[in-house]
Parts: sequence; structure tokens; C-alpha cells
Amino acid sequence: AMAGESAAYRLRCSLVGHGQDVRGMTRVLFPPGGFVSVSRDRTARLWAPDGLNRGFTEIHCMNGHSNFVSCVCIIPPSDLYPHGLIATGGNDHNICIFTVDNTAPLYILKGHKNTVCSLSSGKFGTLLSGSWDTTAKVWLNDRCMMTLQGHTAAIWAVKILPEQGLMLTGSADKTIKLWKAGRCERTFTGHTDCVRGLAILSEMEFLSCANDATVRRWQISGDCLQVYYGHTNYIYSISVFPQCKGFVTTGEDRSLRIWKQGECVQTIRLPAQSVWCCCVLDNGDIVVGASDGIIRVFTESLERTASAEEIQAFETELSQASIDPKTGDLGDINAHDLPGREHLNDPGTRDGQTRLIKDNGKVEAYQWSVSEGRWMKIGDVVGSSGATQQTSGKVLFEGKEYDYVFTIDVNESGPSYKLPYNITDDPWLTAYNFLQKNDLNPMFLDQVAKFIMDNTKGQTLSTSAQYSDPFTGSGRYVPGSSAGSSTIPAADPFTGAGRYVPGSASNAVAPVGGVDPYTGMGAYRSAAAKVENIYFPKKDAVTFDQANPMQILGKLKELNGNATEEHKLTEDDLIILEKLLSTTCKTSAETPTAQQLQTLWRAVNWPEDIVFPALDILRLSVRHPTVNENFCSEKDPVQFVILLLKFLNPKGKQANQLLALRALCNCFVSQAGQKLMMDQRDKIMTQAIEMKSGNNKNIHIALATLTLNYAVCLHKVNNIEGKAQCLSVISTVMEVVQDLEAIFRLLVALGTLISDDKNAVQLAKSLGIDSQIKKYASVSEPAKVEECCRFVLNLL
Repeated sequence: AMAGESAAYRLRCSLVGHGQDVRGMTRVLFPPGGFVSVSRDRTARLWAPDGLNRGFTEIHCMNGHSNFVSCVCIIPPSDLYPHGLIATGGNDHNICIFTVDNTAPLYILKGHKNTVCSLSSGKFGTLLSGSWDTTAKVWLNDRCMMTLQGHTAAIWAVKILPEQGLMLTGSADKTIKLWKAGRCERTFTGHTDCVRGLAILSEMEFLSCANDATVRRWQISGDCLQVYYGHTNYIYSISVFPQCKGFVTTGEDRSLRIWKQGECVQTIRLPAQSVWCCCVLDNGDIVVGASDGIIRVFTESLERTASAEEIQAFETELSQASIDPKTGDLGDINAHDLPGREHLNDPGTRDGQTRLIKDNGKVEAYQWSVSEGRWMKIGDVVGSSGATQQTSGKVLFEGKEYDYVFTIDVNESGPSYKLPYNITDDPWLTAYNFLQKNDLNPMFLDQVAKFIMDNTKGQTLSTSAQYSDPFTGSGRYVPGSSAGSSTIPAADPFTGAGRYVPGSASNAVAPVGGVDPYTGMGAYRSAAAKVENIYFPKKDAVTFDQANPMQILGKLKELNGNATEEHKLTEDDLIILEKLLSTTCKTSAETPTAQQLQTLWRAVNWPEDIVFPALDILRLSVRHPTVNENFCSEKDPVQFVILLLKFLNPKGKQANQLLALRALCNCFVSQAGQKLMMDQRDKIMTQAIEMKSGNNKNIHIALATLTLNYAVCLHKVNNIEGKAQCLSVISTVMEVVQDLEAIFRLLVALGTLISDDKNAVQLAKSLGIDSQIKKYASVSEPAKVEECCRFVLNLL
């Protein structure tokens, strides 16, 4: 499409209000046609179109941050807040939530350990935040539900996708990650520098912009469909037109660019070096914020275009701007070879094309405007800008921005070191940390601090001790960030009839009206009774009790014969374990002895190819209060958890995986076990979910049961972070599990988690779990699946 076909954008108005760089903005639903802007001046301002002329009026100036405000988004209307809410993120590591009619925050979200530089809202009150601390967090109302870990540098951009449970993050590690229900599903690589902005085109496509001066269009599936070139420097923000008819970008090359059908159709230069942010209003007008603190609105509509005087004033200001050739925005400049003013008699070939001329020894820059058919002056090219930082906060170091990044040479021969510095930092503390980080002699402290003060001309805003270490967060190793999982063919390691196979007893449940859903025992219920919810909230843990002690001991003795000398148990040891097994499997009054437990501990530390009968004895005996108390609190309980988790390795033996999961489930029978399981929840669940990848239905049933037992505990204590983790596990496991018994137990877990808890209901909806489980409402056999599913859907 030629640029001339659609009307060109021209200035609508310039809004003065902020005292420093405008760093973020977004349109609002109320007041209609309005928007909200945030700035380094620590404020957020709400603007509404004024009815009389073409401008906007500042309605509110909102204060709540103790440092720069860097991003903003709106939270859609709810019954409680029919006009929606405004969320702002800042360099004080906080997120402030405002109503549209109050200048003080409704509440403040704390949890990030560094600047919050991106926000996005989803359905049901969810909010996603991205931070320089390398994490993104999912919030529901005033609580953090999940932390997304996996990026190795600052997260500059976040977006919640329309399909529930899907989220995107873009980072200074040059990658974009797609998350589903809190787990990284895919990493998009292609950008060669820090990713700065994201914009959603549809459920299947999105755009990203980066410091590599390109925009990329991606499919959710991972393919990069297109790369757009045009900017000559960092691209800071990207915003899509209504109905996805093109998009807008802004960047460090002083420009705003309008893209239609894959082409840059218009370039608007601004009299400010950094054009930090933009948003598109419902009427298609574009609002931009820049480093000069002024907000400018551009429109295609002739009615809303500024008066001739205002446009003239804007062009004059632009023509007087001084352009630093070092930014490279105009290519390599050799002043000797430049033509004179007559060069402007030839028309340009495309919108935004630049030409440099020399007039009386001065170099001037012009830009071609297709819509007006003339060259417009966009500034004077100055020899050099000197060492002053023309715009605040645009030097990048390790993926974060600083006011200054100095190069320090300690001695002529050695390497030089980079020292990043913000004018809000304490020079002495910065110097001290710099010396520590680079193992330099502390005697340089005075010298380095003085160097900082001399070179920043004492430009300090405050010497508060609110100092955040600029080094952590970048390139840190975060365990568990790789999304690898391996699937193993489920070959049953045991064959032959009458052999002991762990967990081979099927948990079949007869599909009769009043059957206890776990044991299959009949319960009396009159035929006329309407179906009542006997499924959840579940009050007690579900355990694995089925046992054949003779087979287990037979297998233990057989494998003991093959054990190496250091592992071999004596005849006495075997008798001791036999006694332990009979004590814990019968409801006898006997108490297991310390000697029996020591022998069991030795046996469960056998090599993994022969350990499974010992694990089975552990699984059965941990139900006994004495054994539970011993392993889960008296001995080294953390060591006990580490031992069991060692078997939950996707590459390990399936028999061990199954029995370790069942042992964890059975730990929940006593107080001591419940406490240990809850203390170690994050570790245990993160490891257990790796067991979803096999296709062994007994393992899936055990994994579902572990989740259910956590749900039972969480229902009692109402820990929303714990519930969030369980909901994420349920959502993730539901996708791969086929077995209906496992599905049933996951449904009961889900019902138990969301019973009597509005927040948990909202969270489950925002993860899209309601649409995941709908298909089970029509399962005919066993009837309990369909019944339980309907009860859960009633809550959602």
C-alpha cells in the first residue's frame, strides 16, 4: 500500500503536565476516550478528552510510588469496580493499584526484588508483572499467585494472551517465553538484543520489538512469520490499531512509525531523543510519551487536527532540535561531502526519507512528508553532544537501564571495568559495590566515588539508602528453567503370573449409585435421593493401603541375594523387616521399634534397580503413627524428602516412581507427615509433576492422589499461593492423563481447592480449567466422573 492512500497522521495536541520522561501509557475505559500516563516524575496522570476543543484535560494526578513509575495497565471492570482499576509499576519494586476516582492507591502489591517495568491484565482480575529481578509474577486481587522463573535477565515486556492460562514474557536475555498455567511451554529465539515490547494480534499471533531495531511477527506455535525493518535504534514500544489493522512503534531514533500491511507508511519525528511509549485510542488516534516529558497525540481525522499555528509551533520546535550524529540515526555523516539547499528541490521517494544538507557551514536534517509533498526540517546536526547524557536513563548495562555507564581503567595494562550508575544512587555505596564485584583494592573507594560525583556534576536526586544491587538479576542461574521433559516407553519391568508387581492391583470402582468413590464399598442411599455432592470438599487424605506382605518379602529376599556385599541384609535384618511389615499392616497394638526403622532406612538406600520392595515396605509402614513421626519429624525429615524425590526422576524406574509417589501420599495420614509435606510443598510438587510425561496409569493415579491430598490440607489452611500451585498442576496434568480414575481424583482435588474460596474460583477460571474439564461432564462410566465434574462446573 502506498502511504498516500490512507490519510496521514498529523498533530492533534501536545499535553504538558509531567515533569520528566513519560515512560508508559494505556487507554482507559473510563473516562471514555481517555488514557493514563506514567512518568519518571513518580506520578500517574489520568486524561480525558475535553468536549470543546481537540485537547485533553488532566483529571487526576496519582501518587503512590517512591521512585520512577515505569509502566501502567488497566484492570477490566468488575462488579466491585465497574470503571475498572489502574495498575502502575515502578523502580521502587512495587505495583500500585488505583481506582479511577482517587489519587491515592487502593492497595500496593509487594514481592518483586527490582524495578517492575511491564504490566498486563487478564480476565477475572488477574495481573501479570515483569521485573528486572528476572521473574514475572501472576497476581489475583491483592495476592501473588505464581512466580514465572526461567529468564536469565530482566523481563522488559509481558502480555496475557486471550486464550486462558497463556502468558508471554520478553527479556533482556533476547528471548520470549510462552507460559501455560505457570509453566514455560516454549521459548522464541530470533531477536539479537533485549526484547522491549509485545503486542497481541490474535489468539494465534503476536508482535515483539527489541533493541535490535526490528519488529517480529510470531505464531504461538513458535514460527517467526515476518521481520520488519525501519527503525535505526532501539524500539521501546509497540501498539496495535483497532481490529489489528496495522501497528505503531516508537524508539530511541526520535521517531514514531506507523505500519500498515507490513510496510512502514509514515514516520513522525519528535523533538525528543527517546520516544518511550505509545498507545492507540479507540478512535485510532495515537498517543506518545517521550523523554521531554510532553505527551503528544496524533490523528488522521481532519476535525481533530491541531490548528495551523499549533502545527507550525511543533514543526519549529522540531526544526530547532539538535541531532547528535553519534546516535547513528542518520547514517554515517561526512559534513564535507554534503550538498547544499538545492538538494531539497528534488522530491523524496518515500515517507520518512531523510536528507542532510549543508547551509552556511551548518548541517541540517530534513524528512520527506508524502501527505504534504514537502521536505520538513527535523533538526540541526551538531558536531558532538559532549559527554552530557542527553536523555535520562537510556544506557543499557546487563539488560538494565542506567543514567550513566562509566568505563573505569584501574591501571594502563589491565582490563577496563564498566560501572553503571543512576543519579538516585549513593555514589559511595555504588563505588563500594563496584570494587567488591570486581575484586579491586578497597583503597580506590574515595577515588571512584569522587570520579562518579565529578562526572555526574552532583546530579543527585536523593541519597536515600534505597539501593538495589544492579548486578543480581542478570545472567543468574535459575535451576529448573529448562523446559525439557523426557517420555519413556512404559515397559512393565515385571512379567509372569503371580509375580509381585508394585501397584498392580487395579483400583476398579463399581459404577453403582451409592459407592464410596475411593474404595468402591457400597454405601446405603435411597434410590429417590437426589444426587448430592459426596465428593468434595474432601476432608481426609486418600492413602494406598492394598498390600500382599508375603509377595513383597519374597521379592525382597530374592533381590537381597543379588545385592552387593555392602548392601546385603542379614537373615536377622530380613526377620526385622518382616516383623515391621506385619506390625504396620495389621491393626495390632505393637509399636515399630527403632531397630526396625534403622533397618528399613538402610534398605530404602539400596541401589535403584533393586530398591522397590523396600520402598513398598516404607509406603505401607509410613501410615503407622510411630513411623510417620520418626521419618517426618524426629529423624532428618528433609533428608527423607530428598530420598523420595530422588526416585521421581523421569529417567528412573517406573516401579520406584510409583512407590515413591504412593509413599508421599501415605505421609499425609498423620500430623507430622502433613506438616512436612506442606513445608516442602513447592519442592515436592515441582518434582512430582515431572511424572506426568510417562503413560503409566498407576503413576498418573498416584500423582492425582498426591495433588488431592495437598488440596485437602490447603482447604483447611487457605493458603492461596499453595492453591495456585495445585491448580497449575491440575491444569497441566489434566492435559496428558487419560485414565478416568486419575481424572476423577483431579476433579475432587479441584473441587476441594475452590470450595468456599472466591479467589481460587477466579484463579481456576483465569487458567482456563473450566473449559479443560467440560468434556468429563458427559462421561457415562464410571458415573462418579460425570457427577463430580458437574459439581465442579457449578462452582465455576
